[in-house]
Amino acid sequence: MQSEPDSTAIASADRFTPAVQDEAASAPARQAASYRWALVPIVTASGFAGLGYEIVWTRQLSLALGTEMMAVLGVIAGFFGGLALGAFALDRPIRRSKSPWRVYAVLEAIIAVWGLISVWLLPAAGRALSPLLGTEPAPALLWAGSLALPTLVLLPATMAMGGTLAALERMMRQARGEARVTAGVYGANTAGALAGTLASTFLLIPALGFSGTLISLAGVNTFCALAALAFGFAADKADAGDQRPQRIQVLRLTITLFATGLLGITFEVLVVRLAAQVMEDTVYTFAGLLAAYLLGTAAGSLLWQRTGRDAQDENLRGLLAATALACIATAALAPYAGRLVETTAFADVFGELAVAIALFLVPATAMGALFGLLAQRVSDQRGSVGTAVGINSLGACIAPLVAAQVLIPAFGAWTALLAVALGYLLLLPAGRSALLWSAAPALSALILWLDPAPSLTRAPPGGALLAVREGPMATASVVDDAAGTRYLEVNGHFRMGGTSSTRSDYRQAMLPLLLHEAPHRALFLGIGTGATMVGGAQMPGVSVRGVELSREVVELLPWFVNPPPASAPRVTVADARRYVAADTGQHDVIIADLFHPALDGSGALYTVEHFTAVKRRLAAGGIFCQWLPLYQLDLPSLRAIVRGFLEVYPDGSAWLNHYSVRTPMLALIGTRDGGHLDTDALAARLHDPATARVIRPLGFEAPIDLLGQYLGGPRSLSAFAGQGPRNTDDYPFVTFDARRNVRALRAAPWSLLLTVTKDIRPDSNELLAGASEREALGARLDAYWAARNRFLEAGASLPGDPRGAALIEAASPGLIDALRLSSEFDPAYGPLIGMAKSLIGSDRAAAARLLRQIDQAAPSRREARELLLREFGE
Repeated sequence: MQSEPDSTAIASADRFTPAVQDEAASAPARQAASYRWALVPIVTASGFAGLGYEIVWTRQLSLALGTEMMAVLGVIAGFFGGLALGAFALDRPIRRSKSPWRVYAVLEAIIAVWGLISVWLLPAAGRALSPLLGTEPAPALLWAGSLALPTLVLLPATMAMGGTLAALERMMRQARGEARVTAGVYGANTAGALAGTLASTFLLIPALGFSGTLISLAGVNTFCALAALAFGFAADKADAGDQRPQRIQVLRLTITLFATGLLGITFEVLVVRLAAQVMEDTVYTFAGLLAAYLLGTAAGSLLWQRTGRDAQDENLRGLLAATALACIATAALAPYAGRLVETTAFADVFGELAVAIALFLVPATAMGALFGLLAQRVSDQRGSVGTAVGINSLGACIAPLVAAQVLIPAFGAWTALLAVALGYLLLLPAGRSALLWSAAPALSALILWLDPAPSLTRAPPGGALLAVREGPMATASVVDDAAGTRYLEVNGHFRMGGTSSTRSDYRQAMLPLLLHEAPHRALFLGIGTGATMVGGAQMPGVSVRGVELSREVVELLPWFVNPPPASAPRVTVADARRYVAADTGQHDVIIADLFHPALDGSGALYTVEHFTAVKRRLAAGGIFCQWLPLYQLDLPSLRAIVRGFLEVYPDGSAWLNHYSVRTPMLALIGTRDGGHLDTDALAARLHDPATARVIRPLGFEAPIDLLGQYLGGPRSLSAFAGQGPRNTDDYPFVTFDARRNVRALRAAPWSLLLTVTKDIRPDSNELLAGASEREALGARLDAYWAARNRFLEAGASLPGDPRGAALIEAASPGLIDALRLSSEFDPAYGPLIGMAKSLIGSDRAAAARLLRQIDQAAPSRREARELLLREFGE
């Protein structure tokens, strides 16, 4: 519908001849046409900056508040709450302003200034809030704090953002000389938001960090403000006037706007939650999903602007029904999204983006058109779109809470999608055609509900699914594989350990506990199957506490560990970063588990700031151990982590957990007070009867068994790390290095391990304190370390997964070489003796040859010689 002629032109029409009248009447239109295209980059840039801020601020706040679901929801709710408040508060001033250009310029200036202030303000506010919340806040307190911090700290900026769309809409109406522009402005603004999402995630933050990105976004706001002022004076003359058609039913429109905001963001939360079960769940995964949602929303709004400007009830019924049907289609497609990831033509990020578009594009397009229609109704009624933005944002504000605390626990994420579709159908305006419009989506939902799609949580081939816990943060499951090995999986494909790795898990606890002279209190950050924590609890005199982010994981612990109630470690469900920042206790040993660096949020557990917070929690003589999964890391991320660790722990050292090339692990060990290892005290502890009962089954009998795991001290680590970026809160290098870390999963798991053992050269002078220790152990350790490295090279060179005779033939030469370098190297000696024993019954000649080689390589060991004498008379 076209707007009415400008009232000023009508009033002046009688004064001129027809030709002059035409010329005078067309002057504002020509002037408007010359400026309306100038508005497009302003509208787009405004959306670009808005989403860029949201991404940066949300990530900065999660560093302080944690990544528990209540904290994440609080941040989102606070952001949308500020938008809603700003939209309501600024609607009337914008509607009545004679120059919306100047109002808009002021709003953009406020956002720019607050963006710059937030560079300092957000980290400072986060540091202040964590101690106030404490280590174990009640859910209500965590929710309130997580809501209050972003709401109050960001309020000036978010309120200003809440008013920008209303101002932009009025500016566009003036420039175009027509009233029906709302959907187009919203679509262009959302297209800018799409660009802001991609540019911030893929370009700005990786290159500039959070502070640099905020400064860049403030520059975008400044451009918008100055451009608005530059064009505002002339464009004011082209004002088409506010058009006020008949009033629409206010209550029904309000309910529909609120409900669509609630349902739209709920749908987004549910799909993101489901997608985490089939995608890599990196920072780029979330950016791709958000970008696909914004792409659909922008496309729907712009299409509605061009083709569907009539905001009548019949069109509203059609869009609501189409949105419901699109949500049902996504529910039907979601269980097969994993196959889309596997079969997509482009691997890595582009493949995930294609899947995100498949899940989001159609429903988001319908949602964008729907909001365009509703917002236009509000604009027609009130002369401004501000109220529509406010009501819709208010619904969006509570959507994450509804999804996480009501829908997912009650129905599960997949079934909740059907509930969202039903919600859209309930909004159809009453009328005969309402039943016709709702028939197809209602029938489709019923069919899916009666015959649901296959679960995203599946058992391995030949295995079984034993238990599942679905929560707002994750889906945790216990599975058995075909060999009967039990694993803990998170989101269907991230294995967090299993029964096959129990011995290795115990060793993860013992290494730092044995390096401490007299540990009494140990804190475990991240517990997985609980084996590492329970292993630490077996150490005499040590009390243990564990911190785990996912409640679903904690509920499945009995499937893997079931210690007696009297000795069961205490487990706190909390974000590890927030827990450490809020903790007031002191711990002798703090052990951080393996955190997959590519997973969104894990990179924050490897930052300089977190390492510093951990150091403050160490008691006198305390030790911090950070385990790193070498089979999930790339070299640049490892070096960035090492640089940051050495900055906080100048005496830092690197150690191996075991000598497996399939799941190699590296420990970074740092102390609060520095100092050298006391090998005499270590030997005394190893020979203590109570301690020996625990550690000898794990292979720790003599000091060399432990010291042999040493890779290097601060000098060799510093040379290995070299110059380059550190992983910090402001420059989260590891988080945004996710693409390389994902690719590392596809490489041979020993690739980085061999690089590390080649480039880091251990020096006994850095490890041992006195000259007497170096004289007694130095040469032995050098030989042991050389044997260890040869052992690892031999393991990496094994073809495929050899068994039986093929294993003996392939592995024995490398093991013999390792044994020649150090006869004390039990990881080679034990398997060789086992191979020889297995050959005695099947190939005695081969057994005799192997035993002779063992005896020649390690003449000081007796078992091979005794077997030769007993079995072969040699």
